[in-house]
Amino acid sequence: MKEEKCLKILKELALLGAIEKEISVTSHQLSELINSSQQSASRYLIEMERAGYLERKLGVKKQRVKITEKGRKVLEKEYFDYKKIFSKKKEMVLKGVVTSGLGEGKYYTCINGYVRQFVEKLGFRPAPGTLNVRILNEYTDRFRELENIEGIEIRGFSTEDRSFGGAKCFFVKIKGLDAAAIIPSRSHHSDILEIIAPYKLREKLNLKDGDTIEIKVILRKGEYEK
Repeated sequence: MKEEKCLKILKELALLGAIEKEISVTSHQLSELINSSQQSASRYLIEMERAGYLERKLGVKKQRVKITEKGRKVLEKEYFDYKKIFSKKKEMVLKGVVTSGLGEGKYYTCINGYVRQFVEKLGFRPAPGTLNVRILNEYTDRFRELENIEGIEIRGFSTEDRSFGGAKCFFVKIKGLDAAAIIPSRSHHSDILEIIAPYKLREKLNLKDGDTIEIKVILRKGEYEK
């Protein structure tokens, strides 16, 4: 099944409300929406269900359809691609609440395979650990947008013991201090933004859990332009 046909069907179903809930739709209705035969429309739905883009519940005359998380991501990518085309933004502002992590940041920011790339691509060796910020609900759509914006690539790598995943970084400013946000290459959404810096941000900014901070994200690659 061609990608553009899959996208067209997802778009039409989403316009009918299939992202938020199950909707009733017939193959005939879908065929009119996508300008195809009823047989083709029925086949497309079966193929998209098998590919994991849709969930279907069959009835006597109609079927109930809902777009899965995988299908939603396809639509989100298309949406953010168009935003990049028509938007001239070079910055994004996020707000969140400082929170404690599980201590994993200290481990990962000291691994040579990551440290070398941070020094080479970000221009600094990070202090051990990350500043974890739980993004406020009203800023989560912007945060998710970062997943579809090109950043500074941090490649994954393997050692004798295990493999380490990749990520991308964006330069950020917090209360006038330069730092970098890390977006891990992972499939599930998170509301936690992890930030590294050449100094301990908590101490430098006298932050504690529960403090609300504003983060200015720079949406261009390369060295931060002061």
